[in-house]
Amino acid sequence: METYGFLSVIPPIVAIGLAIKTKQVYLSLGLFIWLGWTIMSGWNPIIGLVRSVDIFLISVTDADNARVLLFSALIGAMITFTQVSGGMDGFVRWVEQLGLTRSRRSVSLMTVAVSMAVFLESNFGLLVSGSVARPLFDKCQISREKLSYIIDATCAPKCILIGSLLPLNAWGAYVITLLANEGIENPLSLLVSTVALNFYSIIAIVLAIYLIVSQRDFGPMREAERRVTEEGKLLRDGARPMVASDVAMADPKSDVPRRAHNMIVPIAVMIGVVPIVLYITGVQALEDEGLTGSILDALTEGSGSTAVLWGVIVGLIIGAASYRVQGILSLPDAAEQVIKGIQGLIPLVIVLSLAFAIGATTREMGTGIYIAQAAEATLNTAFIPALVFLLACFIAFSTGTSWGTFGIMIPIVVPMIEILGLHGGLTIAAALGGGIFGDHCSPISDSTIVASMASATDHIDHVRTQLPYAMVAAGTATVLFVTFGFVL
Repeated sequence: METYGFLSVIPPIVAIGLAIKTKQVYLSLGLFIWLGWTIMSGWNPIIGLVRSVDIFLISVTDADNARVLLFSALIGAMITFTQVSGGMDGFVRWVEQLGLTRSRRSVSLMTVAVSMAVFLESNFGLLVSGSVARPLFDKCQISREKLSYIIDATCAPKCILIGSLLPLNAWGAYVITLLANEGIENPLSLLVSTVALNFYSIIAIVLAIYLIVSQRDFGPMREAERRVTEEGKLLRDGARPMVASDVAMADPKSDVPRRAHNMIVPIAVMIGVVPIVLYITGVQALEDEGLTGSILDALTEGSGSTAVLWGVIVGLIIGAASYRVQGILSLPDAAEQVIKGIQGLIPLVIVLSLAFAIGATTREMGTGIYIAQAAEATLNTAFIPALVFLLACFIAFSTGTSWGTFGIMIPIVVPMIEILGLHGGLTIAAALGGGIFGDHCSPISDSTIVASMASATDHIDHVRTQLPYAMVAAGTATVLFVTFGFVL
């Protein structure tokens, strides 16, 4: 594949620096795309602009991407449904009765449990756990930055760990496919062997739980927590939440009963429909290939984007019907709330659309390929796992995609494993862990963006406050990869 050499790393470096400096997410992402296509157009800015618009349109009209965008918009309707119906308030009161909001620790640990339970799709898990936990965090005076960190730190890491152990989600299925394409005879067995060695993913989750239990924060997060406890400000002055305020803080009608099931039922239906549609689409995919398989095979072959879209659609239908029967919302009122919710998530849809175009841009420039090739020649056998991890971290942080990083790194490290006699599980785990690092903390990662939206926090504030924690996890993981590189 053709690469543009060092020029291919200029767009991500400029975009990331500008995003952190100016806090202008849309401008930074748009500049990334335009600069990339300007470079590929012989530094002609006009042609670069035209090609940027073209790639944007191609990206947002791709079937899978379009389903993700529609799903993300409809999640806004689910949020307004659960709030206006009194379900969110009812759920908070129910949790209070169970004693789960007696302390900041209990609320935060409950959020971890919800996040870990929703492992079928990363952005889906972020949106569900964030929407459920946000009113509880507000009530306990915990910063929105802390909420976004907790759900982000437990999202992609748990998806890859659970997907590697039991490939019930698209993450595991994707990596198995990559390994099989490289000639690995038993890719599932190799993937399972990475679980205990995926140090970054494990440390990211353990660190989040430790910080919750110890109530010890450092860096920018400490200031965010001080702001809430001493000044009562959930967001800093001038912050721009990644979701409109009328969606983040919609109030139920005064005469609406506060019933927890008005929140639990639509969300439970939404979650329950996902594996069903995964199975249906998986069976269809197997039949199209002339194959048959087990339930597990069908689930791993299913379309994640189709499943989550139909999950939220069915959840909204059941919610609207339930509210109509209870006399809470008429059909016109329900339609109005759907529109209101969609409008509130327009900022997210715009950013995700730009993120899809960025992915296409980095692939066309060969950014990841160039970085990998440049570092591959310098690898020393004993340090290979650690260097693979650091290289994957850099690629993922620069491109904002863990899956793209997996796709780049696995074809590189599998031949190295065979030629140099490396420990397969450790080396693959290093590539996977590095990809998760970028997915967790890059300002241009869709998961990081969705975590900001689900928490209704300022995106750059989320990145700035969680980055020191991610760096601690990455540093610790690097030491472990070096150690095990000599031992195994």
